[in-house]
Amino acid sequence: MTRSSVQGEDTDEGAADAPERAQAVRGDGDNGVDGAKDEPEDAALGAEGGTGDGTAGEPDAPRPRRRRRVLRWTAVVLAVVLAGTAGAGYLYYEHLNDNIKQDALNLGDNKVAKPTPNAAGQTPLNILVIGSDARDSEENQQLGGARETFGSTPLADVQMLVHLSADRSNMSVVSMPRDTLLEIPRCTDPDDGEVYPASEGRVMTNQSLGHGGPGCTVATWQELTGIHIDHFVMVDFAGVVSMADAVGGVPVCVDANIHSRDAGGHGSGLKLEKGTHPVKGEQALQWLRTRYGFEDGSDLARAKAQHMYLNAMVRVLRENATLSSPNRLRRLAEEATEALTVDPDLDSVKKLYDLSDELRKVKPERITMTTMPNRYVGARVEPTEDAEQLFRLVREDIALDGKDAKKKPDAEPEPPADPAAPDDEIAVQVRNGTRTDELGTAPGRANTVTGLLVDRGFTKAVADPSVLPSEDRTVIRYPSADLEGDARRVAKSLGVPASSVKRSTDVSGVTLVVGADWREDTAYRAPESDDRTPESAEALNGADDSACMHVNPAFTWS
Repeated sequence: MTRSSVQGEDTDEGAADAPERAQAVRGDGDNGVDGAKDEPEDAALGAEGGTGDGTAGEPDAPRPRRRRRVLRWTAVVLAVVLAGTAGAGYLYYEHLNDNIKQDALNLGDNKVAKPTPNAAGQTPLNILVIGSDARDSEENQQLGGARETFGSTPLADVQMLVHLSADRSNMSVVSMPRDTLLEIPRCTDPDDGEVYPASEGRVMTNQSLGHGGPGCTVATWQELTGIHIDHFVMVDFAGVVSMADAVGGVPVCVDANIHSRDAGGHGSGLKLEKGTHPVKGEQALQWLRTRYGFEDGSDLARAKAQHMYLNAMVRVLRENATLSSPNRLRRLAEEATEALTVDPDLDSVKKLYDLSDELRKVKPERITMTTMPNRYVGARVEPTEDAEQLFRLVREDIALDGKDAKKKPDAEPEPPADPAAPDDEIAVQVRNGTRTDELGTAPGRANTVTGLLVDRGFTKAVADPSVLPSEDRTVIRYPSADLEGDARRVAKSLGVPASSVKRSTDVSGVTLVVGADWREDTAYRAPESDDRTPESAEALNGADDSACMHVNPAFTWS
């Protein structure tokens, strides 16, 4: 697919002069322009010799808004909640609650059912971390660059899902590249009732924030992944600088001297000697923004650097004794709360503290950082089959580090409160959900499976050709407790495991969706699960303090 064939993209000047992989992700323009039209990443930072007023390094002609920031705020947000346990007394000041902004959790029409509790009654927690490029204050404007973008529609340039396991033994983090192409669902702004139609075809995921707020970014993630999201936390530019100062610096490593600046003035301005150095304030922001100089100069390399930063910051907050200082902790609390926008269920310091207490139960060695597996589509990327594998592991609460205790075979579920009706009285809708990214819908599957049910006595089973969903695995859904017994009875008759019977408000009756695992034959055979994290997710362990960013030789100095 050519770049011009992707919706929302413009032709790139000079794209053919750069290697495909690096060039494809170097563009930062939220208007689809990238590569040769990129602006200096740190136009407002002192490293560029500017005055800090947002004008330094700007060319005479107006520049488009930039999509410069991949995952740079994420470390700050997660670290803040991890730090909360250290000083509960200071986190309960009422004025801190007034600092916290809030917005609706989910602006989409569709809901994803919460995970089923484990045997101990525990459920996982999924928190979407969003980094907004909003330039809605003088401070954010100075840190963010071009003046002409002040007050414009913000982009969700950082998107990272934090998954805390049900038993609180491990944490998985999945980041999504900002230029991932996907469909944004219809979203309704609860403040003014404005309806944002679903995108016409695929657009860049960072546009979701402009469709009513962070709740549309949540809805977009749920549509793509099938993962129920419990909370979101959004942070802006200024929070990065102020909080990096508050924790006293975060150690980062480069394998050679680096200066992120090219002949055209592009780069974050980061200048470090080879080795490990603590960075804070604007230098921390430079690290998190650096693309030119790390590995192939891509956003994917930048994401790797930010994963390293997050892991290091978590270690600092857990191990650094200086955080026991009342003044330092007070400052951290102030900076954190002023930088945050959260959903209504996290709208107080106590709620954030309770969440931090849950997150802090996980040791760094059980934290796994990953990037959504992707492939290039012109200058953008799209999820791959490995991405769906990663999403499934999160949905099923399987640790990405492969260190889950060996699970016992699923016990026979408790009998439903309302037993199943006679087979010939159970109404079943059957839908064909066999379509995949590579294969079209297998014809006739809904009719075939409906025939199987009728032959087995479920005479009220009917095929529903009006809905063609896409499901990796065959699933049976029911809307209310009084139909659970009926759904289980249908599953048992076809040999579908009890774990594939789900309660969902998206259906009005017992609904069987024939998945991609049953594209042919009349006998259902549950597929063997491959519970390994795909190599393409580039997993990084949270306890790895030896990670060091590779410096591109073109950006080194002596």
